Amino acid sequence: MARFTTGVTIVTTRTPNGPAGMTASAVTSVSLDPLMLLVCVGNTLATRDAISGSGVFAVSVLSQGQERHALRFASRCDDKFAGMGLRADHDLPVVEGAVAHFACNVKEEFAGGDHTIFVGEVVSCGYSVDSNPLVYFGGKFGSLCDLDSHAQLAFDWQLAASL
Repeated sequence: MARFTTGVTIVTTRTPNGPAGMTASAVTSVSLDPLMLLVCVGNTLATRDAISGSGVFAVSVLSQGQERHALRFASRCDDKFAGMGLRADHDLPVVEGAVAHFACNVKEEFAGGDHTIFVGEVVSCGYSVDSNPLVYFGGKFGSLCDLDSHAQLAFDWQLAASL
């Protein structure tokens, strides 16, 4: 699966003891009508129980430059949310500067091997037109190629090579 390029997200929820969250690449669209998505959460993670208990979750699609957030939420540190820019969407923590975000109500919960699959109905969402997504491939963070910049570089290289 490391050879499958994915977006990088942070999945969050709220609990009586404060917010909970984790980094996830196993997130996908399920339906357009109603708008639904799914997230796969490891059964040993506290975030799994937090989502199951609260019945809600948010997905923040990270942008280029937010690698440190992805690494922090992939760790087992005590306060993953310390010092982070957050905003609330439907009373759920959403990462400031994310490319897109979705607030969801859990509609279904399925066993999926060592993970739980949460299907969420999107109740609120938004996006930024001024940022590029963070991607993950082969154990490394990356970015999408900017075709305009790539084309300009190729042109400049060809021009320089012909002189």
